[in-house]
This record gives sequence, C-alpha cells and structure tokens, in this order.
Amino acid sequence: MREPNATIAAWADHVPAGVRVLDVAAGGGRHAQLFGARGCAVTAVDRDVAALRALAAPSLEILEADLENAPWPLPDRRFDAIVVVDYLWRPLLPTLAASLAPGGLLLYETFAAGNERFGRPRNPEFLLHDGELCDFAATHGLEVLDYRSGAVGEPPRAVRQRLLARRPLTDRDAARCADL
Repeated sequence: MREPNATIAAWADHVPAGVRVLDVAAGGGRHAQLFGARGCAVTAVDRDVAALRALAAPSLEILEADLENAPWPLPDRRFDAIVVVDYLWRPLLPTLAASLAPGGLLLYETFAAGNERFGRPRNPEFLLHDGELCDFAATHGLEVLDYRSGAVGEPPRAVRQRLLARRPLTDRDAARCADL
C-alpha cells in the first residue's frame, strides 16, 4: 500500500472526523484508509475495486463504476469531502462540484501541463492547463482555501496542481448555524 499523497494528508486536518468522504478513482485505497482511520464514512469509487476489497471495513463503501463511460453512480448523494488524486476526466468536474454538500471540501491534486517532460501522463487531455483548477472552482462557486501549481520534488519529478476548495454554506445553513 502506497502512503497517502503528502498534500492530501496535510489537508486532511480540514476534514472533520465522522463526515462523509468520497474517494474518486480510489485505486488501492490509500486515501480511503486515511479518512477511514479518521472516523469518516468513506465511499471509494473505481472501475477496478480488487485492491479496495482487501480494505473491507464497516465505514468503507466500495463502488465499482466506470466514471468515464457510464452515468454518475451517485446521482442524489452529497459528500462533506471529495478527494481526487492523479485522475482527470474533465466531463466529471461539474458533477464533483454538485456532489459537495454545503460547507463540503474538495481536495484535488493531479498532473499539469509541463509534466510531459518528466514522464507520464504526457497526453494533454490528462494534464491540467495553467490555473485550470482555480478556474473550475470559480465557475462552480467554490471558495479556494489553498492552491498550488508547479514542479514538485527535488530535483523536480512532476508538474502538478493542487486545490483545496469549499462549497459555501447556503444562506439558510449559515442562518441556522448562527442560531446555535
């Protein structure tokens, strides 16, 4: 099992224990485990769930789904946090934003343009354009809490963008919180 992505692990403190977390393109489940260990109810989605099944835990829901060639498998569900690492399917981005509950967090990190000089992916379809995650957040009304872009590693070994963003509370939610 690979260690959780360092940026996601650092941002995990922003996600309260016990909330609903969606791990998109979960792979081997390193982030599902990270948030599960923090007491979160995790839904891990991937088209190949063999590695995820080995992680079976009461707080882990495993969902096998082809996110690129089938309808969104969670149409009426909202999550308090959504984690995406090393995956980019642009048609899915609006769905991810819509799947965030009010106050929910999006933790996203993947490869960006310029990465082709370091290795895979090289295909521009799978590399973010300059500022693309920030543009996505602005288009979908998400508040950017942290954003980083550029080469990572010493010496550099990849070019990545990282976004921590929050769906604002609705006026009704904010008023209800103020009454507490």
